[in-house]
Amino acid sequence: MKRVMKVEIITDSIEVENIAKLLDEIGVSGYSIINDVVGKGSRGVRSGYELTGLFKNSYIMVVCNEVEMHKIAEAIRPIIRKFGGLCIVSDVVMSIGKK
Repeated sequence: MKRVMKVEIITDSIEVENIAKLLDEIGVSGYSIINDVVGKGSRGVRSGYELTGLFKNSYIMVVCNEVEMHKIAEAIRPIIRKFGGLCIVSDVVMSIGKK
């Protein structure tokens, strides 16, 4: 078991490429992206049924160390301010497959 940070980002789908690029620049070793996330928040209902990706959300999850977490939070803050969304940070325990 290893203590790590989990960063969860929900933002406009049109920003996913920009966020992935930022994560690569920071040196994050991996992340998961789930497209067409539906739900309701401060911007109303995001149904995912729109014809374009303009009003769709995506979810990005990163497991990283604390230094990387701070870099990620700072890098995406302008995107969240401009386009809306969330950045949630949790202290978690990860089960490691290798001994």
